[in-house]
Amino acid sequence: MKILSSELVHLGFGKYVRSDQVTAVIPIEEERGPGRRTFVHVQGQSDPIIASRAEDTIVRDLVQEPHEVTQARQQQEILQDLLVNLANVNSTVRRINRDEGSLDLDLLERRIKQVLEN
Repeated sequence: MKILSSELVHLGFGKYVRSDQVTAVIPIEEERGPGRRTFVHVQGQSDPIIASRAEDTIVRDLVQEPHEVTQARQQQEILQDLLVNLANVNSTVRRINRDEGSLDLDLLERRIKQVLEN
């Protein structure tokens, strides 16, 4: 994932920081416990923020692509596959689907192309 200023990383107990401002994530070794799992150093702050989440989960959130992006990419790939398959449907089958089944494959193909162009 690209670290963007618009992405917030959840630190636990209602604490969030911008992902592009995190400079270090260090596990707390002494006096570690509920509400005290990780030191998160943030650009422009001299003292770290104490996070209640474990360092590995914070790092995962920093580097992992958001679910919405992954899902959008998968949906786009499905549309591209469908478009390739629609190109192989001959005109007779298209006419039968449109007239007998109320499925206009030409319209569907045009709409998919419009979505993929944006």
